[in-house]
Amino acid sequence: MVTQFAMDLFNDPFFIGFNRELGRLNTAHKVNSQSYPPYDLLKLDEDTYHLSLAIAGFTKDNIDVSVDNGTLIIKGEIVEVTDAEVVHKGIAGRKFVRSFALGEYMEVTGAELKDGMLNVNIDRIVPEDKKPKVIKIK
Repeated sequence: MVTQFAMDLFNDPFFIGFNRELGRLNTAHKVNSQSYPPYDLLKLDEDTYHLSLAIAGFTKDNIDVSVDNGTLIIKGEIVEVTDAEVVHKGIAGRKFVRSFALGEYMEVTGAELKDGMLNVNIDRIVPEDKKPKVIKIK
């Protein structure tokens, strides 16, 4: 019910151009409705976030981290070729796509894979011309 209200609100002619943003957020939410791989999102301060995904078994070559149109997209796929007979497969290594909508001026500033965890740093970097200014009075 809240979602429908928000969609109706942003379809109001007063919000010019917001329908694209709402569509982008809605798409990111639908794609991200899966539960694999699990992740943590930490807010370190007002402008800094740290995203961690548990992706044991994946290597840097199996992971793709990209930003497209204000959306962080993390894809993973292991192409496993083995001549051995698999007796038991208990470690999840399936293909996944996780998307996260980024707010205004949010930029991915780094990504690192260590000990089965993909750590992504996201910072708000506001351009100088958009920061508040103090005007000196003459």
